Amino acid sequence: MAQASAQPTPALANALPDARPAGSTRLRVWGLDIYDASLWVAPGFRADAWAQGRFALELHYLRSFDGEDIARRSLDEMRRQGPVSDAQAQAWLAAMRAAFPDVKKGDRITGVHEPGVGARFFHNGEPRPAVRDPVFAQRFFAIWLDARTSEPALREALLAPAR
Repeated sequence: MAQASAQPTPALANALPDARPAGSTRLRVWGLDIYDASLWVAPGFRADAWAQGRFALELHYLRSFDGEDIARRSLDEMRRQGPVSDAQAQAWLAAMRAAFPDVKKGDRITGVHEPGVGARFFHNGEPRPAVRDPVFAQRFFAIWLDARTSEPALREALLAPAR
């Protein structure tokens, strides 16, 4: 099981200055290690109301992926949460294509949830384009944190320490 670092990265500390580590885990698919995920939360964060909270999700990649593939897979997972119109899907896909670069083993992508505003992203500590759409942010982070996630064990490992 992945362990969260005791200290946030500088980019995370800047984006969420009062962050504390919550849960962490490793995503494995078909026996392949994909990434280590760590959830960082602000004071007052409640696991049962995660969509209203300030938090950051950091993914430390254990293999290389094209940014395009990350964006498309993210959209597929967002659609698991409920219907997404074609126009909305295209807008969100374009935003994710801009936000998510190609990653190689060892890279980190950090997403910061800003309730009522949207999401900010960082790649290896460098800012990436933000998505100023609170519906996008809720659906995006639901990939990991919503009860309908495709990875319930990952969700539990991330949220359990924040309960």
